[in-house]
Amino acid sequence: MTLEIALITGMSGSGKSVALRALEDAGYYCVDNLPPELLAPFVALEHRHHGNRVAIAMDVRSATSLPQVPQELERLRSQGIVVHSLFLDATTDTLVRRFSETRRRHPLAPTDWPDGEALAQVIEHERELLSSLRECAHVIDTSNIRGPQLQNYVKAFIEAPANQLTLIFQSFGFKYGLPLDADYVFDVRMLPNPFYDPSLRPLTGKDAPVQDFLRQQANVQTMQTHITQFVSHWLPALQANHRSYVTVAVGCTGGQHRSVFLTEQLAAHFRTQWNTLLRHREMDARVASKP
Repeated sequence: MTLEIALITGMSGSGKSVALRALEDAGYYCVDNLPPELLAPFVALEHRHHGNRVAIAMDVRSATSLPQVPQELERLRSQGIVVHSLFLDATTDTLVRRFSETRRRHPLAPTDWPDGEALAQVIEHERELLSSLRECAHVIDTSNIRGPQLQNYVKAFIEAPANQLTLIFQSFGFKYGLPLDADYVFDVRMLPNPFYDPSLRPLTGKDAPVQDFLRQQANVQTMQTHITQFVSHWLPALQANHRSYVTVAVGCTGGQHRSVFLTEQLAAHFRTQWNTLLRHREMDARVASKP
């Protein structure tokens, strides 16, 4: 039976423990803070004991040996092991706030609690130390998403084939910040906005009345065509460059109407030929916040 490994890395405070819980719920045997030197022996041990789904979290506490991880992952893939590599990120302001709220000490911080400015410098240093891991993983920006939302994203991520390029289309609202995990960002705020129609305002881009309104707008159709042509043109080159994941983010003002409609249309178009995931950052956050 093929062994599957989910490697979770990322910034301290970005939600790695939440991601591990999601993988544990999905049937993975989870290990937190495994030193990179023990990755290969641990994988061999699990394989001998017939474990076929393993999730491993690594973070900056193993900073001195992290540079060897990308090469080790390639070695595991060459042995036929399926590797899902996930990096959780968040803005520095978000991470400073999270550490301040929980009063947890950052792994790289001095023993005495640093002020906000000093903590921000520690976080930026951590970001530099982890940059090589970020470059070879699929990135999820957790700045504006809740725990249940992150768990859903992680479960969808591990269900996608790891040996094929996967497209992620994500809608978002500019007023809530740019997504850190996007490879390409398209701004559609110049398009006609259903928000200004009182009957359409409470609806979303997944509702038929909003879709009918936007389909009647020539500029919306032009924008959809241009994004489709751009992504279609560059996907073969991205695949040839051994990219496993490409995230295309489409943003409007609030992430409710135009961006949702366009990502739905784009995902439906590309799903016929490529592995495709669909995320609506702002809408998913509202769903996750409901009791």
